[in-house]
Amino acid sequence: MDFNMDKELIRKIKLAITEIKKAVIGKDDVIIKILMAICAGGHVLLEDIPGVGKTTMALAFSNALSLKYNRMQFTSDVMPADVTGFNMLNRASGEFEFRSGAVFCNLFLADEINRTSSKTQSALLEAMEEGSVTVDGVTRMLPRPFVVLATQNPVGSAGTQLLPESQLDRFMVKLSMGYPDVKSEAAILKAKASKAAMQPVRPVMTAADLSTVRAAAENIFVSDEIYDYIAAVSYATRNDSRLELGVSTRGSIAVTQMAKAAAMLKGRSYVIPEDVLLVYGDTCAHRIIPKGMGGRAVSDTDSHALLSNIIRSVPIPKIG
Repeated sequence: MDFNMDKELIRKIKLAITEIKKAVIGKDDVIIKILMAICAGGHVLLEDIPGVGKTTMALAFSNALSLKYNRMQFTSDVMPADVTGFNMLNRASGEFEFRSGAVFCNLFLADEINRTSSKTQSALLEAMEEGSVTVDGVTRMLPRPFVVLATQNPVGSAGTQLLPESQLDRFMVKLSMGYPDVKSEAAILKAKASKAAMQPVRPVMTAADLSTVRAAAENIFVSDEIYDYIAAVSYATRNDSRLELGVSTRGSIAVTQMAKAAAMLKGRSYVIPEDVLLVYGDTCAHRIIPKGMGGRAVSDTDSHALLSNIIRSVPIPKIG
């Protein structure tokens, strides 16, 4: 790497990727993009059918990065207080005491988030944006770092409902793991058949290490040409006749943060246009609504294709 970042920390990042690959086979690109989002200080939404390893992915990250991990299965009867916490009367003292909700951790797996009510989904908004929760007028900070890794089943699956735009906009990226290829699935089956072959994911980083990595990503240089390029692409989405809703300013900020993380993981101290092109689709496809295609019911493939078409219409800046 050609910028001032602790060599031991670089080694730990590479080790973390290696450890996560032990548990999640054949999904290296998804692992890297989730790591980018975590390094950029963002949250991740995984949309996939059940059984492709979403929970395994979250557990692997929590173990490799030594993050306190909580998982909540979002069903129709989950209440906001289950997420944020609540005050309970202590009969012995006669005073109310706060009982922490599941969100008080470093990595919170919100499993099948689109199976619960909008009211419960909204309980995560403050936590995701501010890193805190407010109960009965008292604001409490969450542990740092704090990451939400949410999963949802494809829209149209039994018992699902669309996430509101405000909730989707809080996720830095939306990714899909998909089915493994034949070779990877065979390797998974062999590992499951032989417990001796199943290696546990070792903790190789700490929460303090992750905070240092985030600070390094934040300090990656972005030129005026790159800022103008990101703004121009987002502006183009807002004025495209095929879109009902374009990329928000929060989306542009997320693209900038993801591009910084991409540059850092590639060993550069500065962002180039290729970093922006790499992350733009995963960062913004869930933020747009195409016209006449059922709003959020449009497939991710169509949204990515639309964004790719729009990006091609914006000149790529030349960086010296």
